[in-house]
Amino acid sequence: MQNLNSQDDPYLLSRQSLDKNASEDISEKIVAIILFACALVSVLTTFGIVLIIFQETFGFFQEVSFAEFFLDTKWTPLFAERHFGVWPLINGTFLTTAIAMAVAIPLGLSSAIYLSEYAQPKVAAVLRPAVELLAGIPTVVYGYFALLFVTPLLRNIIPLEIFNALSAGLMMGVMITPTVGSISLDAIKAVPRSLREGAYAIGITKLETIFKVVLPAALSGIIASIILGISRAVGETMTVLIAAGLQPKLTVNFAESIETMTAYMAQISGGDSPRGSLNFKTLYAVGAVLFIITLALNIVSYWVANRFKEKYD
Repeated sequence: MQNLNSQDDPYLLSRQSLDKNASEDISEKIVAIILFACALVSVLTTFGIVLIIFQETFGFFQEVSFAEFFLDTKWTPLFAERHFGVWPLINGTFLTTAIAMAVAIPLGLSSAIYLSEYAQPKVAAVLRPAVELLAGIPTVVYGYFALLFVTPLLRNIIPLEIFNALSAGLMMGVMITPTVGSISLDAIKAVPRSLREGAYAIGITKLETIFKVVLPAALSGIIASIILGISRAVGETMTVLIAAGLQPKLTVNFAESIETMTAYMAQISGGDSPRGSLNFKTLYAVGAVLFIITLALNIVSYWVANRFKEKYD
């Protein structure tokens, strides 16, 4: 009678297969648990930050009324005559953001259109990383560059204060350009080639194809990139802290010194205000307003991306 080799035994092969599958299932469960724990840490960290911010903000509003915070037009919490109107800080934040986006949107979109539609593959492979390198430069470098180079240069042309919103906004625009350009480029490249070829087939020029076919098809991604750029500009700290100054003003004059919400938060976090004091709590009150603005912008970005998203088969 012929003896069966262990490798030819169906029972042993089946048993080995089951053991292997069980071992793989255990490994997959362990990996799933580790990934879930990492995701849970991120969620809990976010909730912890939000809880602390609004807990301190609640303490602030026990001493300062909502009306004084949202209706007053002066912000002097560190002076003898205190005012807690947050609008000068919001005004300074959106003034520099508007200047930044006036620079970042045309530069970012132009670079995205060129790299996607005009540049040769070898040229695009070099230029795209070079443009994205701007995002890797520390923001403190942008701030000092704005203060020591851009401001003196502009003062030869127009009258500016040493600290002003224009220089800070211009450098923020250069800093945000890679964000707008990179996301817009991905959105434009996602447009199917067939749409371009169909436009060319009916005699439309390349420039008309870009503006009448490609950009409308990539509209959701482009708008999302702009809104994300605005979110980054609103949350920028070091550039505006160094170049824009620390004078909260309710003004639209970009030649004057202003103060943004992030610059004030950096000023208070320097340690001069005792923990638990009203001055210290203003840090969290302003941070809560900044958090709500950023959250609203992200929600709008998500809604726009889904509302105008084009689906292709």
